[in-house]
Amino acid sequence: MKRSVISSLFLFAGVFLFVGCAEKEDLFGKQKSTFVSFLEKTHQPRLIPVEDLEPGSREGVYATLGDAVYRYIDVENYYDPDRENKPLVTEDSWVTLTYRAYLFNNTLIRGLPDGGLNENNFASVTPPFYTNDPAFEPYFRMAGLTPGAWDFAPLSVDMRNAGIIKGLRLALVGCREGDRVEAYMTYNMAYGDKTYLYFIPKESPVAVFFSVDKVE
Repeated sequence: MKRSVISSLFLFAGVFLFVGCAEKEDLFGKQKSTFVSFLEKTHQPRLIPVEDLEPGSREGVYATLGDAVYRYIDVENYYDPDRENKPLVTEDSWVTLTYRAYLFNNTLIRGLPDGGLNENNFASVTPPFYTNDPAFEPYFRMAGLTPGAWDFAPLSVDMRNAGIIKGLRLALVGCREGDRVEAYMTYNMAYGDKTYLYFIPKESPVAVFFSVDKVE
């Protein structure tokens, strides 16, 4: 079957240069501290570092990848006894994803309500700046998007492609087919220190929620 790579924000991530100055280091450290505080105190469920997990516990955990990407794999996936038998994402894999990308502002990110979207709960949804999740089509339609203007096709990612943003690459490696994942990344793991496509401010921390639909 021919694989198609969907043009998206993930695959247009440019190469950014960073100035090694105290101001950048302070911002980098602040964003990391904010993520850790959010995951351990605000996130639902509250999470602990994976290295602090005690034997036999089924608590929600987050892993620190590199030193600036924080990954949470849904507990139902993480503790699935059959998980180790499912295809693993490696640096050479092709991966099909359904995803939502958000600008992170240290608050809970709320997806679509379980009962469906309507005018009464529309405002409770956290709007992603980009998604290919077809469940969000009614949201964008209610927000005034012209039908057909948004591409909800699956995203096929070649892990060998240098255009994938670094934070997403780090978050993907080690996941398994069927995983539902949240990845939180500092600005230098995402779109860098320049305004990107006019609507992603420079130095923005980013959260990407995705499901690993298929691994080849």
